[in-house]
Amino acid sequence: MEQLQLFFELGLTHVLDINGYDHVLFLAALAAPYLFLNWKKVLFLVTVFTVGHTISLVLSSYGVVKVNSGLVEFIIPVTIAITAGYNILSAGKTIQNTKVGVVFFITLFFGIIHGLGFSNYFKMVIGAERNKLMPLLEFALGVETAQVIIVTVVLALASIVQNVLNISKRDWVMVLSSIIIGLVIPMLLTR
Repeated sequence: MEQLQLFFELGLTHVLDINGYDHVLFLAALAAPYLFLNWKKVLFLVTVFTVGHTISLVLSSYGVVKVNSGLVEFIIPVTIAITAGYNILSAGKTIQNTKVGVVFFITLFFGIIHGLGFSNYFKMVIGAERNKLMPLLEFALGVETAQVIIVTVVLALASIVQNVLNISKRDWVMVLSSIIIGLVIPMLLTR
């Protein structure tokens, strides 16, 4: 049980680590267009993202999928830039509540990419241990918990900015997404 708690904490701290803020930026970009009113849709998207990265994490950890880690580390900021760019292009437009649409599939695909990045870290931590399934699931649960924390903070900030400071949703999405792109550009240049 103690080992499982260790992997949960590793997943949690890996996402919340200030030095690895790329995951935080992606989640902020994913949640930027929403308010607490849309929490079910955001939770669904975060869960879809988790399913995607858990699938690729498991496949990569068991050696079914092998990908160049340098390429994955470059593509991760690309996914962040695309998500933030989409927000800028669609800022001020009504979010469709009835259709899952393209955002669902893109989030799943981006989750798969981010999972390949997680797998590099996870493989370093677990080493050659044969019984990886429970540690993998516990790690993924820690990652999901961290993601819910990040999205909750973004939704709270969105509510404060829009309801208390009376800044329009469009302006909030444009500013936050622009900041995210500004933070991602150095990642793209260095990776």
